[in-house]
Amino acid sequence: MSSPLADRMRPQILDEFLGQGHLTATDKLLSKAVAAGELPSLILWGPPGSGKTTLALILSKMTQAEFVRFSAVTEGLKDLRRVIDRARANRLLDKATVLFIDEIHRWNKAQQDALLPHLENGDLILIGATTENPSFEIRSALLSRCRVLVLKQLGADDLLLILRRALADAERGLGKTDVAADEESLRLIAALSGGDARVALNILESATLLGKILTVAMVKEAAQKVGLQYDKDGENHYNIISALHKSLRGSNADAALYWLARMLEAGEDPLYVARRLVRFASEDVGLANSRALEQAVAAFAACQQIGLPECKVHLAQATVYLAKCQKSNALYTAYHQAAEDAARTLNLGVPLHLRNAPTKLMKDLGYGAGYKYSPDFDYQEEQEYFPPELKGRRYLP
Repeated sequence: MSSPLADRMRPQILDEFLGQGHLTATDKLLSKAVAAGELPSLILWGPPGSGKTTLALILSKMTQAEFVRFSAVTEGLKDLRRVIDRARANRLLDKATVLFIDEIHRWNKAQQDALLPHLENGDLILIGATTENPSFEIRSALLSRCRVLVLKQLGADDLLLILRRALADAERGLGKTDVAADEESLRLIAALSGGDARVALNILESATLLGKILTVAMVKEAAQKVGLQYDKDGENHYNIISALHKSLRGSNADAALYWLARMLEAGEDPLYVARRLVRFASEDVGLANSRALEQAVAAFAACQQIGLPECKVHLAQATVYLAKCQKSNALYTAYHQAAEDAARTLNLGVPLHLRNAPTKLMKDLGYGAGYKYSPDFDYQEEQEYFPPELKGRRYLP
């Protein structure tokens, strides 16, 4: 059985490694160090699918070092001792050993400290991979002995190139399978993958099981998550909650009470109804009456504390209050517009001036530089809070 497409298409050389030119360009420190045969210990910090493991493999190969892969979840000090013994034997043969620790942030203090003497005396070259901020998750003593490289989420253009390579590559990819995909389908895969090359290739591979000519519908089916499971005999349940919701939206308090009673008298869980009322308070009343959410949350708390049958009257109070409220769905529609933008632009980073910089590493990377503290400007500062690509966007009237 062949390995997954994402594994087969893993870049073998730096020229194939996309999206991290700020680290791998020939004029950058990393490339120069590797060319000189002086690979330093590294912490690779970046989101899933940005290429941390792949970069570690390529660097090991370029320096002709033995690559030992570790998982911080399943392996500990006993396993580390075996690696140290192997590294010392390699050193006698003038061969370097790269210890790659995936999810290094999961190693505790003692485990991280155990690495220090072996980095100091040159037994090992450490490459640690983490999705978490190393300033908080990795011991300062270990951090000081490593260079921190920040990998970025892959952009849409990089993901499209990766997908096209996979379709065209006859040796490692899908080039011999006659699979084809139009530009719209590939762009959808890139958008759905959230900057993760592995996810993008997994979606592509799954979609090929549905047919040779990929369509948008096939991509959506391949990418879909496990949906909510509904009781096949529960249609009436959802019809009635829908009737309650629409009666509230239409400000018909009498009809809303009727549908509420239909649910409660049939034995419906009052907390389920209360949750729906809490939702309605923001979705359909929103800023038109900010007290609506207070009423709904209070009814939910009453149901938790008192239970049936007493809490029926609390739900009735919240139901009538919500039905009689002035309505506004501005918050609901504004959020969905923002969510659509978010789904399209998952790869956009937070502008540096808006990032917090509690550590020296983060300050050195430019986090927080140029931020205008609002109180110092009497809250009249001119400052952009969106990514540049969304500058000036408005969701609320």
